[in-house]
Amino acid sequence: MTSIRIAMAQFDFPVGAVERNTDTIIEMIAEARDEFGAELVVFPELAISGYPPEDLLLRPRFLYDCQQAMARIAASTKGITAVVGWPEATGAVVYNAASVLRDGKVLHTYRKRELPNYAVFDERRYFDIDPDGGSCVFELKGVPVGVLVCEDLWFPEPLADTVRNGAELVVIPNASPYERGKHAQRDALLAERTRESGAALLYVNMVGGQDALTFDGASVVADGDGTVHPAAAAFTDQWLVVDYDAESRRFLPREWMDDGDESMDALAWRAVTRGIRDYCGKNGFKKVWLGLSGGIDSALVLAMAVDALGADNVTAVRLPSRYTADMSNDLAAEQCRALGVKLEAVSIEPVFEGLMTALGPMFEGQAADVTEENLQSRARGVILMALSNKFGGLLLTTGNKSEYAVGYATIYGDMCGGYAPLKDLYKTEVFGLSKWRNTVGGAPVIPPAVISRPPSAELRANQTDQDSLPAYDVLDGILYRYVDQEQSREEIVAAGYAAEVVDRVLRLVRTSEWKRHQAAPGPKVSRRAFGRERRYPITNGYKG
Repeated sequence: MTSIRIAMAQFDFPVGAVERNTDTIIEMIAEARDEFGAELVVFPELAISGYPPEDLLLRPRFLYDCQQAMARIAASTKGITAVVGWPEATGAVVYNAASVLRDGKVLHTYRKRELPNYAVFDERRYFDIDPDGGSCVFELKGVPVGVLVCEDLWFPEPLADTVRNGAELVVIPNASPYERGKHAQRDALLAERTRESGAALLYVNMVGGQDALTFDGASVVADGDGTVHPAAAAFTDQWLVVDYDAESRRFLPREWMDDGDESMDALAWRAVTRGIRDYCGKNGFKKVWLGLSGGIDSALVLAMAVDALGADNVTAVRLPSRYTADMSNDLAAEQCRALGVKLEAVSIEPVFEGLMTALGPMFEGQAADVTEENLQSRARGVILMALSNKFGGLLLTTGNKSEYAVGYATIYGDMCGGYAPLKDLYKTEVFGLSKWRNTVGGAPVIPPAVISRPPSAELRANQTDQDSLPAYDVLDGILYRYVDQEQSREEIVAAGYAAEVVDRVLRLVRTSEWKRHQAAPGPKVSRRAFGRERRYPITNGYKG
């Protein structure tokens, strides 16, 4: 009976950090061999360059550095077989490749056949498909092992071709970003492919935050009979070690930490907190700031920031005005005490009054309107950016997807900041995540009164969000159909929403596109996030 011990490197390989990634891969190959007794180690897609390297792939020097890195890794690989993903340049042609390394040499190189060019993916901008390329099958202890890369698995032919060429076990390096519901899709796909082919599948996914993307890991193995094992813990850097029995085509996990909670809320929370931590860490920020209003959005961002970075690295700032309720100040203070976060307070009144004085001659005779409201928000933005500049640290902005969708966020005001944790969470999801977080880990981290009070920007007397917007369950229902599912106006109305409400919401979405183009990045958790996944023109005459 032939058994192969396989180590799966579910770790973060930062984009552009070629030298560091190379050193890490070399060290990890030796660790897999010496500590785990692995005979095969598999790394994620494009582990040398990180994923997605985007226009770095247009720089010849970057491609040369990746080529030199592969040579270094191959030369160091002794006593074990390794599969390592990298961008392979051949003249002016670049392939998304995975090479098989053994005994100091590159034995084989597989070139990805299916290049995704939808949603967040732009692979056809950078990579080519090798017209002469085909399957890659190598032998390990007499067992034929095939290689595919990520998107190849979503099409039946690459796997079928690899099996026709003898593969019984197929390893699949991935860089597959997280979105809600994707785990179930992956499991169903793996089960389908194993049943179709009879091959055992080993799916290794990258983990970590990269700008607006978060990679969840959640690596998984599937036996040749279609049995899909529980996925590895999502958003967790870890070694995964399995023994593969060639006769039965089954896996036996040896080192494998799976998830204790795979609920939608748990995964979304971990996606956002991992996004905050990695965006800060990879861009050199140790601390963050945020404006804490006593409302639910900023309260949720505060709780996420503390989970991501620790209370000592988070500073909250109250920015009261003449319209700020005492309850707002009290709730902000209550949450900071509970979390152990430093709370500062800076009144915006002097700044607002100064602006009104300066603009008074030009505003004379004009009725107060949204202009004065926006000036208050911009006063807050100026103060928060000043604190970030003076004392260092990244300013987190607290707007949610509902607000960004309809433009209920002030450009150069509450949109100020370098990272937007709630950017891909609708307001109803903000409420849901807040309630979920208060049920785990002991005492509530968000005061219940924050969750129960009516949302308000507090930019005029007795203001609430619902003064000018439909109820959030209605608003988010319309937005989800229009933004995430790309339904037409007619389809949304047919679903039971009032035509006049739908028309107003869709008009707000269209006219707010310019704001979203200037918004800070934030972690993608949905199928259709604003930013790199949903790219609409600002100047747009289409009303459907």
